[in-house]
Amino acid sequence: MQEILLILLLQLLYVPLFTLRTIFLVKNITALAAIIGIVEMLIYVFGLSLVFSGDQGFLAMVVYAVGFGIGIIIGTRIEQKLAIGYIYVTINTQSRNEELMHAIREEGFALTVYVGEGRDSQRYKYEILTKRNREAELFQLVQMFEPNAFMISYEPKSFKGGFLVKRMKQHKTNK
Repeated sequence: MQEILLILLLQLLYVPLFTLRTIFLVKNITALAAIIGIVEMLIYVFGLSLVFSGDQGFLAMVVYAVGFGIGIIIGTRIEQKLAIGYIYVTINTQSRNEELMHAIREEGFALTVYVGEGRDSQRYKYEILTKRNREAELFQLVQMFEPNAFMISYEPKSFKGGFLVKRMKQHKTNK
């Protein structure tokens, strides 16, 4: 029974590491991905050796598979908490909301506003680039001032220049 629990524990370590390694690779954080990959493979090989060398056979395979599924959930939750990277948020409103614009800027978000033509009237488009871990905060802020706003966020692969880059450089030099 100890081996069965060890197989489950190993899967609960291996799969979240696998998830994080994949995300780090996508976000081009290769050094950390490589280190995680080494640990991940050690756990993987050890876990598989337990599955194939034990007397429990079918039960070990089922526990291995269940651990894999639970590990995916754990890995996803960890990644959501870390919220690595940036998001590009577009907000559309029917009217220009000065209070919203002021609040967004007061909270340290970089904001650009455009006026466009909707089907029936002018529309206002707010564009914001921010760290991904601030997405929920930004959405809540907008909901306070514009409950009917249409919001969408994207994950940019890369960007150069602008307000956010300047702030990051200032923050690093102030440390």
